[in-house]
Amino acid sequence: MKENLKTLLALLAGNLLLAFSVSAFVLPYDILSGGVAGIAVLVKPFTTISEQTIIIALVILLFLVGWVFLGKKFAITTIMSSVLYPAYLLLLQNHMKPVEVDPLLASVFGGLIAGAGIGLVMKVGSSTGGMDIPPLIMQKYLGFDLGKSVMAIDALTVIFGLWIYDLQHVLIGLIYVYASGIMITKALTLGLVESMSVQIISDKYEELSALIQERVDRGVTLFHAEGGYLRQQKNVILVVISKHQYQSLLNLIRETDPAAFVIISDVKEVQGNGFSYGARI
Repeated sequence: MKENLKTLLALLAGNLLLAFSVSAFVLPYDILSGGVAGIAVLVKPFTTISEQTIIIALVILLFLVGWVFLGKKFAITTIMSSVLYPAYLLLLQNHMKPVEVDPLLASVFGGLIAGAGIGLVMKVGSSTGGMDIPPLIMQKYLGFDLGKSVMAIDALTVIFGLWIYDLQHVLIGLIYVYASGIMITKALTLGLVESMSVQIISDKYEELSALIQERVDRGVTLFHAEGGYLRQQKNVILVVISKHQYQSLLNLIRETDPAAFVIISDVKEVQGNGFSYGARI
């Protein structure tokens, strides 16, 4: 019940934020935003059909395509967004005046608000429908990276605007897409443990291993390696830490073995004892 309520609230809030961004910023300022709203702006000069009607038609069409190619489970998790988003859009368009700001500010804040909404929906494992669906199909059947596919499709939608609008419109659209992408990532990682993977090559590996477990309170993994030039046997310490532990670990390494070779990388996902399941950065 708690998870269902959390999902419901995320869908309600996420789709409202997305619809607000489109109503307040994208449509009034003709921002080439990517997604179905961006397509509506793109085809606006060629038709007398309202942008809201184009958006609703595209959402329904893409939902049906997703149902066919992605299955019943996808349809169940997405149908609520496919109903909420057009309903919110119609409500806001009829009862809200456009926000009067500079078009550049409209692209930045519109992108941030839309990204927050999309991220909230994705965080609970659902989709906002619309132009999220082609990348999901590409991922399922072609193995494409989902994030890169979304960005590529949005960027192409914006770039096609060069045939109709001037360069300024396209650049403003790219700012919107970039701001939205940043906020999607922030929303997805909200409340999760930000983690780092650290590999340490040191002759004092035994002392370092004990100190890391004692002072940093993280388990370590030891594995053997061989130097490529002199063929010397080396012992490597692998430890995964949360980001706030990074400086403490670095200080400990410097105190114990200033000559240690340290490799540090961000971790996409950590699952297991001491970390939240599905923790991403």
